Amino acid sequence: MRYGDTVAVDGLSLTVERGTITAVLGPNGAGKTTTLETCEGYRRAQGGTVRVLGLDPVRQRSELLPRIGVMLQSGGLSPGLFPLETLRLYAAFYEEPDDPERLLDLVGLGDSRRTPVRRLSGGQYQRLSLALALVGRPEVLFLDEPTAGMDPRARATRSEEHTSELQSH
Repeated sequence: MRYGDTVAVDGLSLTVERGTITAVLGPNGAGKTTTLETCEGYRRAQGGTVRVLGLDPVRQRSELLPRIGVMLQSGGLSPGLFPLETLRLYAAFYEEPDDPERLLDLVGLGDSRRTPVRRLSGGQYQRLSLALALVGRPEVLFLDEPTAGMDPRARATRSEEHTSELQSH
């Protein structure tokens, strides 16, 4: 993938087996977000072949979207809605969504269900974004900078308390 004279992703070969957690690490500008956006179908690969769950993420997007969850780097949520309202709205897009109230508790936002999105801290906003990525019960979950805005203690606490529950999700 090129941006003018800059090569962001070149010669990448990646296979992720079912049931595994894979992290794409690297410095800013290394092409991590570009790679994820290509796998999610937001960008067309400039070369090679991309398959997610056996599907071309661009040509077979309508088949792929119900099967994946995406947590973007930032933005996109309506600031006037409450977390529970937001989750219920997103749940309505899926045939068999997860329970919005359960997800709020899972990500530690049970006490913030009536706080407007605009008043959430950065970490709370990220946890709501995670719940939104999970609401459709995805087979594959793409998380772009999932801990951005979360304080280190919150990261450690959430990780310890919910890793097994998220993996079984």
